[in-house]
Amino acid sequence: MKEISVQELKDMMDHNTEFQLIDVREPFEYEVSNLNGVNIPLSGVVIESDKISKDLPVVIHCRSGKRSAQAIMLLEQEGFTNLSNLQGGILAWKEAFDPEMDVY
Repeated sequence: MKEISVQELKDMMDHNTEFQLIDVREPFEYEVSNLNGVNIPLSGVVIESDKISKDLPVVIHCRSGKRSAQAIMLLEQEGFTNLSNLQGGILAWKEAFDPEMDVY
């Protein structure tokens, strides 16, 4: 499974790289804080896979990296090959770039 660091994600954002960011946490977690990605909870990731690009690079994240890894395994079974897991999830982002961020 391909992984990217929070620094790599920040670089992609800062350079306006074309990609899609998917947050597989639950909606109540997303409401507390998010990185402006599309919220598709893990439980619905296969059902809502039509919302996920098969052409652009896709970065999937959760709180710590476990649910996003599960989501990637499920989506790869559906034929996706353009997925990366954010190492450490939103907790790693908070630690590196936004210590004041509230994370559920």
